[in-house]
Amino acid sequence: MSNQNPFYSFWWAGFECTDQLNCFGNRVDFLPQTGHLAMLEADYRQLNPFQIRTVREGIRWSQVEKTAGQYDWRVVEHMLTVGHREGIQQIWDLCHFGYPDDLTPLHPQFARRFAALCRSFVHFYRDRYPDDTLIVTPINEVSFMSWLGGEVRGTTPYCIGQGWEVKRGLMRAYIEGVAALRELDPSIRILTTEPLVQMVPPLDASDEQVLRAARADEDQFQAIDMLAGYLAPDLGGSPAYLDLLGLNYYYNNQWIEGTETFLGWNDPVPDPRWVPLRKLLLKAYRRYNLPIVLTETSHPGIDRPLWIEMIGRECAAVLQTGIPLWGACLYPIIDRPDWDHPDRWHHSGLWDADLSTNPPGHVLYEPYAEALVRAQAGVEFVRSRVESVVVKQPEL
Repeated sequence: MSNQNPFYSFWWAGFECTDQLNCFGNRVDFLPQTGHLAMLEADYRQLNPFQIRTVREGIRWSQVEKTAGQYDWRVVEHMLTVGHREGIQQIWDLCHFGYPDDLTPLHPQFARRFAALCRSFVHFYRDRYPDDTLIVTPINEVSFMSWLGGEVRGTTPYCIGQGWEVKRGLMRAYIEGVAALRELDPSIRILTTEPLVQMVPPLDASDEQVLRAARADEDQFQAIDMLAGYLAPDLGGSPAYLDLLGLNYYYNNQWIEGTETFLGWNDPVPDPRWVPLRKLLLKAYRRYNLPIVLTETSHPGIDRPLWIEMIGRECAAVLQTGIPLWGACLYPIIDRPDWDHPDRWHHSGLWDADLSTNPPGHVLYEPYAEALVRAQAGVEFVRSRVESVVVKQPEL
């Protein structure tokens, strides 16, 4: 694919579009619940002061295909219309965290149904916007969903000890979906969105614990390796399917393997096993040699400003190396409720949701906004210097 940056802005907004069945078997649907669908135009316009022109959105497969093989694109069409009118670039998740009621990744028709959805989406989109650069994430965070649904019964198919089989089911659908998308439109860009993690052994670990942590850390790349055909080649993956390497990173993405103990990211005395984000991004880039994007990042509560300032510093450090880091997405841009306990909100967005109104209003969290502006300035300073060097290089 082209090595030209296709994104409208470096900083992105991610609108939470989860439509999964939660651990209690209840369907969640965050696009309306956060107020985003009702306030779509206002949500896009309030991004203007932050020079955010690229957003992540989701089609909500469970809503589009309520009956097998029948697709209702009316809500997506409305979102597209508003996005184009407001000059917003929309990157589309075709399967974020939810499937239709009659499907799970272990269903024998799962991949075929997903590929058919992909074909329908391309026809629907290109009939309306034949000349757009279309960027798609077929399935979001396969690694996480394999664990949540395959190991801890947190969502469909509610399994324990079946993570590998769930991952194979999801990646079979992912690969068949990419093949379907590219068959109809070879220009479509594919954006992965996999968790970027660091798993470490305990202090004073045994040799076995060290090896187990190393294996677990390596396994974070299984989904991308399957997409490329490096792992489980029977699924049909290909290096040609690797395009844009999106990586998701949160405050709890580094932990001691085999435990539920996370490494603190802002401790006065850092844990010696903690690895700065810049090193994790460089590790992923060097593994695949593809343009990278930080496709999700945020922090709940009062530490939001400190977190985004750290993210800005780490992005700037990566950019200084000359590596193609093409974006950073604030996800969620609007606060979201908990999947399993929807009365609890995380307070992790640039905007909080005011639950006293129906639909919820969106209230800017000023300390986060101020910190974001500082982070943006630091990144833009480095980007301008790097671009200047690149432009002048032939004259040296």
